[in-house]
This record gives sequence, structure tokens and C-alpha cells, in this order.
Amino acid sequence: MIQPIDYYAVAPPLILALTAGLVLLLDVFLPRAPYARPLLGIVTLAGVTGALAVVISQAVRAAGPLRTFCVPPGLPGSAAPGPGAPFPVTAPETGAAPPCSFVVDGFTLVFAGLALAAGIIVVLLSMTELSFGDIPAGEWHFLLLCTLTGAVALPASRDLVMLVVALELASLPVFALTALRRYDGRGSEAAVKLFLVSVVSTAVMLFGISLLYGLTGTVYLERLARVPHAVPGAAAGAVSGSGVGTAGPAAVTAGGVDGAYASSLQIGHDLPPVLAVAAVLVLAGFAFKVAAVPFHAWAGDVYEGAPIPVAALLSVVSKAAGFAGLILILVGGLRNLAPVWAPLVAVVAALTMTAGNLLALRRRRAVRLLAWSSVAQSGYILAPLAVRDERAMNASVAYLAFYAAMNLGAFAVVMLAARRGESGELDGYRGFAARSRIAGPALAFFLICLAGLPPGLAGLFAKIVVFRELVGGGPGWLAAVMAVNTVIGLYYYVAWVVRIFTPAPVPAATTTPAPAEAPAMAAVPAPAPGVAGTTPEAVPVAPGAAYAAAGDRTGQVAAGVAIALAAVVAVLFSVAPQTVFVLLPETLITIG
Repeated sequence: MIQPIDYYAVAPPLILALTAGLVLLLDVFLPRAPYARPLLGIVTLAGVTGALAVVISQAVRAAGPLRTFCVPPGLPGSAAPGPGAPFPVTAPETGAAPPCSFVVDGFTLVFAGLALAAGIIVVLLSMTELSFGDIPAGEWHFLLLCTLTGAVALPASRDLVMLVVALELASLPVFALTALRRYDGRGSEAAVKLFLVSVVSTAVMLFGISLLYGLTGTVYLERLARVPHAVPGAAAGAVSGSGVGTAGPAAVTAGGVDGAYASSLQIGHDLPPVLAVAAVLVLAGFAFKVAAVPFHAWAGDVYEGAPIPVAALLSVVSKAAGFAGLILILVGGLRNLAPVWAPLVAVVAALTMTAGNLLALRRRRAVRLLAWSSVAQSGYILAPLAVRDERAMNASVAYLAFYAAMNLGAFAVVMLAARRGESGELDGYRGFAARSRIAGPALAFFLICLAGLPPGLAGLFAKIVVFRELVGGGPGWLAAVMAVNTVIGLYYYVAWVVRIFTPAPVPAATTTPAPAEAPAMAAVPAPAPGVAGTTPEAVPVAPGAAYAAAGDRTGQVAAGVAIALAAVVAVLFSVAPQTVFVLLPETLITIG
């Protein structure tokens, strides 16, 4: 039986994958000329922009969700999970569509659009990073496109297998990107740390997913969403105190569960301990990906050791992919197990925002401060998921959109400042507004937005949205923790802004008096007849110097465009913050 494929539904990741292959081919066959690196960047930018255009076209269409990679009707298992699962899954409604592995709905479009819009800025920053020629451009753009392919495919995944594959596709290329800068020991160390952390997180998550499949007999999220909170018709007896009893067909029928969806083994507790462990393991696996406490220790070293575009990629695109998978699993697949994971998410969110802000207080380097600030922002994004309300995830998605524009803009300015020779220390930014009359105020505006102070109303509105959800239906203590952490975050953001506008200290002038017989100005000897190279104009230029100068100009322009794009979005969100909720559909996730 042939499974039909909707190529329009899979067009965005398909475009990115094809562009990645094209970049590799161009890198092989293009001559090593000055135009090769910018051309590869332009091709990558065109592919990401084309994928974003397809996502926009999918969003404006009036029809329902797009589905593909569905179980063909009539195939065994298309209507029900396989028998033998110890924990039953209730039967679907009569005439329900077969489960699908790839669904393009509002949730998919929001996260795919966010990843691709952020990807455009990351590509521009990559062109700046690659302008000096110490990183292989073809491999860089290929790996970046592979990461974006996984980030776009992940929110459309509706089964556990595809979810893991897409998540790893979004994660694995980042290791190589981190270590792609040659002869950089810090980059290699950061790549090893990121690799080890990701391997452990994947192993933990796969263990939890294997338990889910073993207990329910299905990998599809829409079937996991039908896992009941209490097992109907379970016998009161337990076998050897394990909490697992037996129930005959009569008990199952009385409970209203079709025999095709249940086995003779029933769990006598309202909530099976093994199922709770599976949910906790899956949450822990995704907590690694989003740098949530207690799995956050890698963030500072990795962000600072990686090239700045990779740090921006980790802080926005990888984080968005991790939260997309987490929301799909918890809200989409395990919604009936909210009594287990919602309190745990609340505790993790409180610890994450607190640890991130406290660690950022003592940082003296710009990228490391942004790294720990990113950890704190993960706590704010996690907080609405503890409300146990599907509408609360809109607050998480909205905060993620606000955060992406502000954080990408800050990384773009930091990169431009590094290319201009600015120190990476916070004290090195003293007088930055005077030295760079556009980039300095832009960085101050992005930091003010992250702090949530006027005129950066985007950050303020994002925090109000999350705070409103917590006060309205979530744990009140978590709202109090968030309020305290917001005040803590003000300190290091405002302290950095103050440095930007503070005049730089003028070093004391040290003058050495010239000898009396020394002339005021040394004369430049005239060149001897027929001898060349004695004047400055005649000094030969080293091979590649012109290419380096041209590459530096290209990098400056690319970074400037990235800053401008991020600033436009941040200003739009500050002037009309409701724009984010206009873009969010009423129903995000399509399950069932």
C-alpha cells in the first residue's frame, strides 16, 4: 500500500534540505575566489527566505491543517494501537481520521516562522563571521541549514519517533558549528561539552519515550492524549504489591473501553508510577535542550566558546525547537498527566529564572552575561506551562517571540562590536554610544527591552502576559518568584546600558621630551632613481589583503542589516505588542 505525501505540507523543510545540498555542491565546484563566500551566504539566505515565504503562504490559506505521512486506512493499526499495552488508550471517535506523523497547523506555522525569521538574522551574522576566511564557508552554511531543517520539522512532528529525529537534526549540527573555527581551543572545549550534554539528554529522553511506548502501545501524540487519568474497571487486587491488577473483559466493557484498546493487565492506581516516571524523564531530556535548571551548567562555557552566530543560534533557534518539542509532549500528548508534570514544571521554572539571574549578576563578559540571561528567560517561558491550561501556552509562545527579536539584536550588536575591535568585557563598552552612534543606542534599546523597561515595551508586555497567566490560574508563589527575578534582572541590564552611555576613561598622556638636536619632523628620504618601494605608496600589498578588506566590508554590512531587522521587529513589538497575539491562532495544536 502506497502512502501519499503532501509535498506542499513538507515544502519548508524540503527547501532547506535541498538548499543545503546545493551549498555543498557549490562549495566543491566554485573557484577559491573572493566572491565565493558571499555567494554561498546569499544562496543560504535565499533558501531560508524561500522556506519562510512558503510558511507564510501556508498561514494565509483558509483551509484546515495539512496532514501527511498518515497511516493508510485499512492498514493494521490504523484505527487502534496494538494490543498488549499494560495501560489502556481509549478508543477514538467513530470515523476519526487515521493518525499522521506530520501536521501543519497553527502551532507548526508559528514555530516554523519564528525559527526561519531568526535563521535569516543568524545567516547574516554568519556572513560576518565568515568574512575573514578562517572558517570553511560551505560546511558552515550546510550545517546551519541542517539545523534549521530540524527546527522547522520539529513543531510539525506528531509522533514520538519523528519528534526525536527532528530534535536531533536540530541539535547535532550545532556541535560541529561550535568547533568549526580552526585552532580555537575554547571552541573545541565548548563543542565537547555541548556534545556530552546533548548525548545524555537524548539518552534520558529516549528512555522516557520507550517507557511511554511500552505502556501505551503507540507513538502517536493524538493517541497518547487519550490516555485516561484513571483506569476504568481496574481490579482492586494487586499482584505482589506492585499496584498491577487483573481485570477481565467484563470489567473493561463496564468501564467503557473497547477491548481492542486495552489488555488484561490493568493498573489499579489513579496514576501509574511507571507512567509518571516516563513523563518526568521526557521532561528532563527537554530540560537539557532549553538549559533549564538543574541541566543548565553547560550554557555559560558553550555560549562564550562558540562563535557568536552559534551562540545566537543556541539562544533562539535551538531554544525554540526545544520548547516546541516540550509543549507538544506535555500539552499535546500527556495533557491527562498534568497533575504529575505541572508542579514539576513550576519548580523547574522558578529555579531556572532564579539561577540564571543570580549567575548573570556577577558576569563581566558580554556573551557570558547573555548566556545566563538566556537561562533566566527559559524560566519565564516555562512558567505558563505550569498553569494546566492549554491557553496558557499562548503566553509561552508569545514570550518566546518577544525574546527572540530582542536577544538576536543584542547578539548582533555584540558581534559587530567585536569585529570593530571592542573588548568583550562589559567595562569595554564604556563610551560605546559615542564611538558608534547607531549600534550603541541599538544595543541599549535591546537591553532595555530584555529588562522590560520603557521605551522597550516589548519585554514589559511579554512579562505582563506571563504574569497574568500565573495570577489568573497558576501557582501564586511562582508569580511572586517571577516578580522578584524581574527586579534582579533589571540590575545587570541597566548596569550594561549605563556603561554604554558613560564616557570612556581617557588614559593619562605620557609624553617624552624630544632631544634638543632632534628635528620636529623627520624627513622622508626621496627614493633613489630607478629604485621602487621606498615610498608608502609603493609598498607591495600582501596577497589576500584586498580580499580581507572586502570581506570585512561585507561582514560589516551583513551585521548592520541583522541589527536593523531585529530593531525593526523590536520597535514594532514595543509600539504594537498585540501584534504577536494577532499572529497566534486561537487553536495552536491540532491533536486528533
